[in-house]
Amino acid sequence: MDTGLEGKHIVITGASGGIGFETTKIFLAEGAKVTGTFNSSKGSLDSLKRSWPEHLHVIKVNQTEENSVRNLFEEANRVFGRVDVLVANAGIANPEGIAIQDMSLEQWENTLSVNLTGTFLCAKYFFANLERHDGESAALIMIGSTAGLFGEAWYADYSTTKAGMHGLLMSLKNEIVHLAPRGRVDLVNPGWTLTPMAEDALKDKDMVTRILQTIPLRKTATPEDIASAILFLASDKLAGHVSGQTINVAGGMEGRVLFTPGEIEFSDT
Repeated sequence: MDTGLEGKHIVITGASGGIGFETTKIFLAEGAKVTGTFNSSKGSLDSLKRSWPEHLHVIKVNQTEENSVRNLFEEANRVFGRVDVLVANAGIANPEGIAIQDMSLEQWENTLSVNLTGTFLCAKYFFANLERHDGESAALIMIGSTAGLFGEAWYADYSTTKAGMHGLLMSLKNEIVHLAPRGRVDLVNPGWTLTPMAEDALKDKDMVTRILQTIPLRKTATPEDIASAILFLASDKLAGHVSGQTINVAGGMEGRVLFTPGEIEFSDT
């Protein structure tokens, strides 16, 4: 199937691991030119660069710093020209859950800074890029989480940032068309996915059992599952009339199992 992405310029934040890495691979396979960012480690991006030297540019970016994000888009323009698609994927979650009464203000602010403010900054400079470089179409795909829909106990900071992306979605879908008449903005919410961020939790059999009780398909997602949804939304040929939408890639997840049967006490009242 022709996705129409050959030659398109895609910026992918957080391209070095998990969902970002698989997304980078799938766009390169479609013939797109990709500017991929990393913050602390390139991961396997160097091996991809060796395989796709003319189609992949890698840059270190701290998306909590405005100058770093501004420089990302300036450099991306110099290397591959107008940015057609932004995949705002980079984000963090504290590997150890913590109750809100024990959560430090520093942790709260850091999570919001990376996940929500970082997405804002990337969207800001993507839109500024569109303003300077004429084009009919463009696409912004933000990566949220089912934690933004259902919440996640002991991860209130992370859940809040992902819920906040819906507000960006509903606002920016109406702004982008003033810069690119066929511009689109959509949101992908992964459920539990086999990524480095989630691998420790998914080693816990009891945790996996509790997770799968909420998922009709009775399996967790792979990064490839998420990348396929992102590819679909990025393609004008496949999703040219899809904007302002949220795609949940979560196997039909219905929410959270709060208690196991053994944790419930029945009373006569």
